[in-house]
Amino acid sequence: MAEANLDKKPEVKPPPGLKAIIDHLSQVYPEQRNPLQVTTLLKYWLGGQDPLDYISMYNYPGDAERNIPPHWHYISFGLSDLHGDERVHLREEESTRSGMGFELTFRLAKTEAELRQQIENPEKPQRPPTWPANLLQAIGRYCFQTGNGLCFGDNIPWRKSLDGRENSKLQSLLVAQDPQLGCIETPFGTVDFCQIVGVFENELEQASRWNGRGVLNFLRQDVQTGGDWLVTNMDRTMSVFELFPETLLNLQDDLEKQGSDLAGVNAEFTFRELKPTKAVKQEVDFHSLSEKCANEENNRPLTETQLKREEPSFPVSMSMSSNSLHKSCPLDYQPQAPNCISLDGIEITLAPNVAKYLLLAIKDRIRHGRHFTFKAQHLALTLLAETVTGSAVSVSEPYGVLGYWIQVMIPDDLVPRLMEDFRSAGLDENCEPKQRLELEWPDRNLKLIVDQPEPVLPPALPMSLDSAPPLKM
Repeated sequence: MAEANLDKKPEVKPPPGLKAIIDHLSQVYPEQRNPLQVTTLLKYWLGGQDPLDYISMYNYPGDAERNIPPHWHYISFGLSDLHGDERVHLREEESTRSGMGFELTFRLAKTEAELRQQIENPEKPQRPPTWPANLLQAIGRYCFQTGNGLCFGDNIPWRKSLDGRENSKLQSLLVAQDPQLGCIETPFGTVDFCQIVGVFENELEQASRWNGRGVLNFLRQDVQTGGDWLVTNMDRTMSVFELFPETLLNLQDDLEKQGSDLAGVNAEFTFRELKPTKAVKQEVDFHSLSEKCANEENNRPLTETQLKREEPSFPVSMSMSSNSLHKSCPLDYQPQAPNCISLDGIEITLAPNVAKYLLLAIKDRIRHGRHFTFKAQHLALTLLAETVTGSAVSVSEPYGVLGYWIQVMIPDDLVPRLMEDFRSAGLDENCEPKQRLELEWPDRNLKLIVDQPEPVLPPALPMSLDSAPPLKM
């Protein structure tokens, strides 16, 4: 019998989900088996605040022939299921995705100083900046707290410099598919690699109005704006529309032909039923419905996941170009099997800061057979075209309340009138009304007011911990 080696420590094998990603990265970076790594000290399942267990940082040397600049490549571990034992992600029986189904990546162009150091002292190891790891951690935290995933083409209005510098113009983000990593199969399901791309404010705005994938394709056209691998250069001083003005003309043309992928925005609004001369079938207004929703949410038991939620630190995009409404109700809580309450007419009051989306909603969404949603704290208001499937309203009964979801059908013959009236009132993407506006279509028993809505609920009313997740469609 051979003697046991008591000094030899047992080999610790990584859990299957983690190993699958490590093996994939080892094939992509065979000469960087042990990359620099940011590690969460107190893991999320032990009560820590950071859900990404690790963020690896690889050194990509660049490829001059393919116009890929030298850059740092950051990759997260934790949004997908690394362990498979439900310590973080509950297993869904019919799901083909691992955990949330994706991990985050980021490509940061090396600075002139880093490139100079690389040439002058090639033997000295370089250390990548760590702020991108903090950025990915913040996005991962948002995804965990809200349950919202990211999709290719999504946009994230970050509203501040990505690296903390005051003079940087890159203050927003788009989501692309990582060109190297793509999608992999793991023992617990598929994992997409969503690359976060730093963009200018006007690039984000056009991505919101049209679609993120289209703007990403513009950025890929030149190495100055990221090139084919969409490398974020924090020293970039001009947007793609400033560098190549023809791209904006192309975008406007495609927007007219294809419509917008922006499916909704967070917004303050109220509504009330317009009462005809005959008796009202049921008294319905925004305040009573919102208060009822808040009370029901507060009285229902919260799950452990919901108890962990905190107020999200930033909103994400609401882009999903689908005519079906089966995923369009953006509310966390809906009563079971609600009956639709049909309204004879409706008056909607919308805050001035989101009135600019009215023309987009009609011209670039409803006109193309789609839907658009305004989401308040407890309720959602969806405008929809005749061709949208699965709605609770119809041409004959165009206004309805389904649970805490108000639906307003815009018939095809009303679309040109609304577009003309919105333009005449000065409602477009570049204008925020300074005075109260009232627009009315008496033959449709429809009225729209652009003004700051009254407070929804009295301050003393308790609010649910997860009552206000950002709309994600």
